[in-house]
Amino acid sequence: MALQSLVNQARVALPASFFPSLLHKDPNGRCCSSAPIPRITSHYTIYSRDKDPRWEGVDMQRFVDEADVVIVGGGPAGLSAAIRLKQLANRHEKELRVCVVEKASQIGAHTLSGACLEPSALEELFPDWKERGAPLNTPVMEDRFAILTEKYRIPVPMLPGLPMNNHGNYIVRLGHLVRWLGEQAEELGVELYPGYAAAEVLFNEDGSVKGIATNDVGIAKDGSPKDVFERGMELHAKVTLFGEGCHGHLAKQLYKQFNLREGCEPQTYAIGLKEVGLDYTNPYLSPFREFQRWKHHPSISPILEGGSRIAYGARALNEGGFQSVPKLTFPGGALIGCSPGFMNVPKIKGTHTAMKSGMLAAEAIFSKLTDENLQSETTGLHVPEYEQNLKKSWIWKELHAVRNIRPSFHSYLGLYGGMLYTGVFYWILRGKEPWTLKHCGLDSAQLKPAKQCTPIEYPKPDGKISFDLLSSVALSGTNHEHDQPAHLTLKDDGVPVACNLATYDGPEQRFCPAGVYEFIPLESGEGMRLQINAQNCVHCKTCDIKDPSQNINWVVPEGSGGPAYNGM
Repeated sequence: MALQSLVNQARVALPASFFPSLLHKDPNGRCCSSAPIPRITSHYTIYSRDKDPRWEGVDMQRFVDEADVVIVGGGPAGLSAAIRLKQLANRHEKELRVCVVEKASQIGAHTLSGACLEPSALEELFPDWKERGAPLNTPVMEDRFAILTEKYRIPVPMLPGLPMNNHGNYIVRLGHLVRWLGEQAEELGVELYPGYAAAEVLFNEDGSVKGIATNDVGIAKDGSPKDVFERGMELHAKVTLFGEGCHGHLAKQLYKQFNLREGCEPQTYAIGLKEVGLDYTNPYLSPFREFQRWKHHPSISPILEGGSRIAYGARALNEGGFQSVPKLTFPGGALIGCSPGFMNVPKIKGTHTAMKSGMLAAEAIFSKLTDENLQSETTGLHVPEYEQNLKKSWIWKELHAVRNIRPSFHSYLGLYGGMLYTGVFYWILRGKEPWTLKHCGLDSAQLKPAKQCTPIEYPKPDGKISFDLLSSVALSGTNHEHDQPAHLTLKDDGVPVACNLATYDGPEQRFCPAGVYEFIPLESGEGMRLQINAQNCVHCKTCDIKDPSQNINWVVPEGSGGPAYNGM
């Protein structure tokens, strides 16, 4: 069954200028060249509409609305910030308009997590969360931790005080909790706008953030306007909070615009299938197939036998921790939640820290907005107090204490040395060692050329415990408007074949957990081309992170597109 059966890619007649001859160097300095190929990318972020005659005479004016605070992302961080802002406004009898834009069709529909929730931040936000009916119904009763060899399981004692100990935590469906937070936010007067994807950061003349623009709709796959084309709207605010989740596409722009990553290490990631770190080196590795193989381990398969697969999803996770946290504030805005990355990696938990970061940002912003003596140097308010307060909070203390655990496993110490390091320097000394270990660099730079690696032969799925990719993606509820430009954009259409396929055997066809990328023969029969099945995309951002050429740039599709998780 070919991937085309899920996504019927329409072919577009394009002019000769759409067949460039390309020469490119990847980030490692390897020179890659290609023969003329058809253009793959038609998105306006790559090819400007200003010079496209098909857009002449199209009305490009946007409707403009204003709020006090605009929040991008209706996840745990964004909703916690919105709730805290309105709690403070209502308590002090202040008028405050707070708007949340969310790209999913419903609040919580793009939320995917483990999720074993530490309730500390929720208890701060709503001390009466039980009476309010928060969907935390299953307390953790027991922890089991082990190292799996090919056929055996080596138990590891879960000592009190270790970050992996889950006493007092709850097993939840995070999408349901996010939906509940949305209900609480609306009761307080927060304006929620699901189905609206923030596509662009807007700036004032003085360089401060002005707000965001939602994406245009009604654009055909070839990049031309349809008869139903509608311009997105602008939302202006005194402060804009960016809580897009892991590897947010607007946050990437802000990192460059305000040099926010100066002085911190590159972020590192995992993909939330089986916590397979994206810093792996073998380009033949497939996270999805590793997950399927893992389920057949003798200590895992008995748990799954007799069960039914009812849903599927995937999401990238920030794993850089303390070393990789960027600057959080800039004129007109701030980063919250998993966008900058506050995940406690040994705990494999970031919801509690994301929520707390949103609350801290809200408190600092409210204080600034209600300061009668405020004198701002820029039109968009700068709130450095948020970052200052966060570094005084339990978030910073928690991340600092575990900062060396993950990098110790990727050092010369290896697996067992990393475990010994954790036992000595965390369990005994609580991370008080006077040094901070470094990560290995960008995940995209870790792949070795295919010729240096051994292909991996994965067993065929049995359809009972392990499954094929396409039937899995079908269970994610993923859907996009078919006739729109692919939101998986390429900076250079020649790189996938000339660099990635030639050097790394096309790792995008394996690291994507949704079958978005596949290499197929050219119609002439001579050579290959990349086909992007954008409708399959589950918005995990793995391609943007792991692409060895850093040629893929994930942007938002039309609002409401993407997976439709039900409490994942």
